[in-house]
Amino acid sequence: MSGILTITTDFGYRDSYVPVMKGVIARIAPDVRVVDVTHDITPQDVMEAAYVLRGVVPHFPSQTVHLVVVDPGVGSKRRCVAVRKKDQRFVGPDNGIFSLLLDGEAPDELVELDRAQFWRTNSPSRTFHGRDI
Repeated sequence: MSGILTITTDFGYRDSYVPVMKGVIARIAPDVRVVDVTHDITPQDVMEAAYVLRGVVPHFPSQTVHLVVVDPGVGSKRRCVAVRKKDQRFVGPDNGIFSLLLDGEAPDELVELDRAQFWRTNSPSRTFHGRDI
């Protein structure tokens, strides 16, 4: 896999979460260029994350994957999904972020990331899905 992957999170660099995710990405797809959109979203503020991404996404090339880790429901039973809208892809929790980001339009494709054979572990952490799924 090559291309661009953007990361938007609500956790900063004061902890190890972002570097851990970047390490996992580098192991899985070493040719992917990772672009940090922001790690300064107000904790769990899905609306703020959608607002930031709506301004950013149109400026990235087609086939960019946008990884969004802003999740007030972390540890709950909410789904992890991948969404395609036109020529952009989005990965993150099914918590309303993509509906807001897509301005209520239906995605062209939506899949649940529920196939454990593609996860890093068969028992993902309840609090760090961004690393494990």
